[in-house]
Amino acid sequence: MQGTSARPRAGERTLVHIDADVVRRERPAPERVEPVVEIENVTVRYGGKPAVRNVTFDIGRNLITALIGPSGCGKSTLLRCLNRMNDLIPGATVAGKIRYHGQDIYDPNVDPVELRKLIGMVFQKPNPFPKSIYDNVAYGPRVTGMKGNLDEIVERALRRAALWDEVKDRLKDNAYGLSGGQQQRLCIARCLAVEPEVILMDEPCSALDPISTARIEDLMVELKERYSIVIVTHNMQQAARVSDMTAFLTVESDDKGERAGELIEYGPTERIFTNPADPRTEAYVTGKMG
Repeated sequence: MQGTSARPRAGERTLVHIDADVVRRERPAPERVEPVVEIENVTVRYGGKPAVRNVTFDIGRNLITALIGPSGCGKSTLLRCLNRMNDLIPGATVAGKIRYHGQDIYDPNVDPVELRKLIGMVFQKPNPFPKSIYDNVAYGPRVTGMKGNLDEIVERALRRAALWDEVKDRLKDNAYGLSGGQQQRLCIARCLAVEPEVILMDEPCSALDPISTARIEDLMVELKERYSIVIVTHNMQQAARVSDMTAFLTVESDDKGERAGELIEYGPTERIFTNPADPRTEAYVTGKMG
């Protein structure tokens, strides 16, 4: 579907060419973000050295939020904080607050395994298990003891991941026999099978061809009707195509000379790409820095 919602208003300057070739759907800028996750003054350190510093913004319900910025600015680090994947990295510490529906996810009483059922993750490279297509999707419901008909759960997840019609006659085949794009959609289906509310995607298209990338992008737009999505991407055009909100991070030095990723600007994608408030954002989205 064609869209022109990213055209600048009179007097604004267009920084990135965003027209019907890039913005493939109408998406008015959210007037108000209803938060599902609140990030407040979050600082992440590895071995005592800061990687991300004093980041504050909200993840909106049923919106796609893109995290953009140069390599090393902490986008993936921040993403992993949202479902406590950083717990698995030795020497990683998280300060500040991350609240999911008002609950501090780093509270000692929060079970990170239970949290990851609600805030699922899809990684940069497809990582199907060495199992059948069916068993990949059924894995989560089995280990978590989900109630319901397993066949129906698997079919529903595959349909939501736009993969059912392609694999319904080969569910017992090894998942490694799928193409790269199909494997990534299978990993999305595996995530959806445990009924999360939030889906984290760490550069999910970086290893895929353009056709597969387009299918994943279309799928993200469809999924946001049911889920809240956070995506890390280096692809400015992708961020412009799929996201509703954009957070730009870059590396800055503090008064002690310590360098770490900081949030420079956060807002509706249209504004970030056509009329950013900070010159550092403008330099990044126009390719003057990166």
